[in-house]
Amino acid sequence: MRAGDLLRDEEPESEPTGARWMGHPGLAERIEDERQHRPHDQQGVAHGVQALDPQQLAAYFALMEAVGLLQHHVEQHLRTEDLSYVQFQLLARLSTARGQLTMTQLADGVVYSRSGLTYQAGLLEKGGLITRGPSPDDERATLVAITEAGRALFDRVLPGHIRVVRGLLFDPLTSDDLRHLGDIMTRVRDHMRAQPPRSAAPRRRRPAAAAPAS
Repeated sequence: MRAGDLLRDEEPESEPTGARWMGHPGLAERIEDERQHRPHDQQGVAHGVQALDPQQLAAYFALMEAVGLLQHHVEQHLRTEDLSYVQFQLLARLSTARGQLTMTQLADGVVYSRSGLTYQAGLLEKGGLITRGPSPDDERATLVAITEAGRALFDRVLPGHIRVVRGLLFDPLTSDDLRHLGDIMTRVRDHMRAQPPRSAAPRRRRPAAAAPAS
């Protein structure tokens, strides 16, 4: 069995998120039209929250549509190697790390649920692409490292990934555009990252099972 056979993403292929709803033609216009037709004293307010203005709406929808389209094409390419997007992210972070990373470090760097990340890491481990083991310094921590097979797979996939990203994201931009985009997205990312990492959030407890009736 090939390693890729263990990594195949079971979710059915779907159209890009942006094409599905964020970039729906006329959506921003309809939201703005609905806002303008509210009573005058309610315009700009929805359930006590200040509404986004047309410029903010346009920027938000454009961003989400572009992200959805880019991720869709990236995932299409990764499917040719039987990799999911999250698995590719894990291999990318591990291949550039100096040594091993903990699962907590990976969870903080990859936007994914804890349980989902553990599952994806388990698939990579079964495929011989990463190793996981207890930390000698912290019994609660799990250390993760990429194997030679994992590094070879990442090196094989990377050129095609670069072609997709360059063709869709960077080719339409000038050098000045790229500098401004990098500055803006870095500022936005740092603002979002200023919140506590997801690994610091308390785990939700499962409700206790009801006692059997006597």
